Amino acid sequence: MTAGDPQPGGEGAHGSLFFVGNATTVLRLGPFTLLTDPNFLHRGQWTHIGQGIVSRRLVDPALGIADLPDLDGVVLSHLHGDHFDRVASRELGRDLPVFTTPHAAKRLSRRGFRETAPLRTWETTTLSRGTATLTITSLPGRHALGLVGHLLPPVMGTMLEYRAGGRPFRIYLSGDTLVHPSLSEIRTRFGDIDLAVVHLGGTKVLGVLLTMDGVQGADLVELLAPRTTVPVHYEEYTVMKSPLSDFTAEAARRQERGVRVVRRGETLPI
Repeated sequence: MTAGDPQPGGEGAHGSLFFVGNATTVLRLGPFTLLTDPNFLHRGQWTHIGQGIVSRRLVDPALGIADLPDLDGVVLSHLHGDHFDRVASRELGRDLPVFTTPHAAKRLSRRGFRETAPLRTWETTTLSRGTATLTITSLPGRHALGLVGHLLPPVMGTMLEYRAGGRPFRIYLSGDTLVHPSLSEIRTRFGDIDLAVVHLGGTKVLGVLLTMDGVQGADLVELLAPRTTVPVHYEEYTVMKSPLSDFTAEAARRQERGVRVVRRGETLPI
C-alpha cells in the first residue's frame, strides 16, 4: 500500500485499520488483509444510491485501487453506489472473494465476480492460514425503518473474529444500519467487542433517515459497549446531513471514552 501508510500509524498487536474514505477501510489482521465497502470515486463524481436518487462525492479517497495491498477478500455491507462503485466494479479482481448479502452476491456474480460468498444473517465463514483463523459472521442490519426499508437493498453488519491463539479479537462493522431491536443480540452472542467501525452520516432522502446520525451512533455504542469505536461514513456525500461533530459531541456527553477519530489516509494500530 505504497500511498497509504502515513504516519502516525503502523501495526498493533493484532494488525491495523487504514481509512480510505467513506466506509472503505483496509483491515490487516495477522496474515489476513480485507477491504471493506470499496468506494473509489473522486470529488465531484456522482453515484447512484438507489430508487433513482443520485449523490455527489465531496472529497477524494486516500488512495486508489492500484495502491492496495494484496487482499484476501472484500466485506461488502450492501450494494449501493457509495459502497461498491463503478471503479470497484471495473478494477477489482474477478476472483477476489466478496463476503456480502445474498442480494449483492447475486448481482455481483452477474458482473463477472466469480468468488462471491453470500451470507445470510448469523451465517459464518472462516479463512485459515497456518494456525491463524478469521471468522466472518453476517449480522442484522436495517437501512431504513418502516415501509421505506422494503425499497432499499438488504444490508448486513459483520463480525470479524481474528484468532491466533487465546481469545479472538473482535471487530464489528455496522454497515448502513439504523438502531433497531435485533442489534441487541449481537452483544448477547459475542460478548466483548474490541473495535466497532460505525457507519454514520445521518443520510436522508426525502426527509427519511437511512443511516445513523450522531444520537443513533451513540445509542449503538452504548448498546454494544465496544472497547474502541471508529466512526466512518460521514460528510463525504451530499445526502449526508449529520456531521461527525454530532456524534463526537453526543458520545462525549455520554462519557463514551473509546471513540477514536481516524482521518482519511491515517492508520490506527489495533
